[in-house]
Amino acid sequence: MKLKDKVIIITGASSGIGKALAIECAKQGSILVLAARQYVTLCEIAQNIEKQYAVKALAVRCDVSVEEDCGQLIKQTLLTFGKIDILINNAGISMRALFKDVDLKVLKSLMDVNFWGTVYCTKYALPEIIKTKGSIVGVSSIAGYKGLPGRTGYSASKFAMNGFLDALRVENLKTGIHILTACPGFTASNIRNTALSKDGTQQGESTLHEEKMMTAEEVAVLIVKGIINRERTIIMTRQGKLTVAIGKFLPSLLDKLVYNVFTKEKDPLLNSGR
Repeated sequence: MKLKDKVIIITGASSGIGKALAIECAKQGSILVLAARQYVTLCEIAQNIEKQYAVKALAVRCDVSVEEDCGQLIKQTLLTFGKIDILINNAGISMRALFKDVDLKVLKSLMDVNFWGTVYCTKYALPEIIKTKGSIVGVSSIAGYKGLPGRTGYSASKFAMNGFLDALRVENLKTGIHILTACPGFTASNIRNTALSKDGTQQGESTLHEEKMMTAEEVAVLIVKGIINRERTIIMTRQGKLTVAIGKFLPSLLDKLVYNVFTKEKDPLLNSGR
């Protein structure tokens, strides 16, 4: 149990991959700090984890798009547990709208949460993680390697996250810290149900076929293994690995393949005549 007694901060821990990560880390005997906006739900998750796995779990209300909240998250972790071993930047939101139709506030919201949330939390946690020679994890996406139609803001935020983590990794080659970029493919979670539509409202029912996707629990297992093994990058699905490979050598073909995939959504934004 290499993560036993490690203090792990997980953002976006109230549902989906974040909640699954909390449970998977609890199984490893970790000390958890769970952060999200949904504080009541977060407290329930923390209490259930403490009872079931006999580990410490602290719930902290945090909107990662607010720099002061991120600073307080790190401060509260240190006051309670005295150190930080691992930061998992998981909080994220998605979108579904063609760029020509979308209100620009939607793209700003995605950058504020997905990119700036990662930057803020990492900025405040970094000095402590250098002390413990711990890990910084970014839960990114295949959308950080290939721009996806109807997800311009989401793809931009994940490309930005990938670049940020890559540069940070090089800066810290001699400090002993570990930086992991984890890229799930499509995952069955509530991120699409809460995805923002063109006017910034939540889209509701997912337009993708969730039953064919990885589960949040499967993603969490792979991320925890990646932390233990101090891996650099994890691309989790066969489809994701093919996307990255084809993008390197046959980018025009990949454009067509991706376009065709998204014409098969429920209520598609694209069709063969568009």
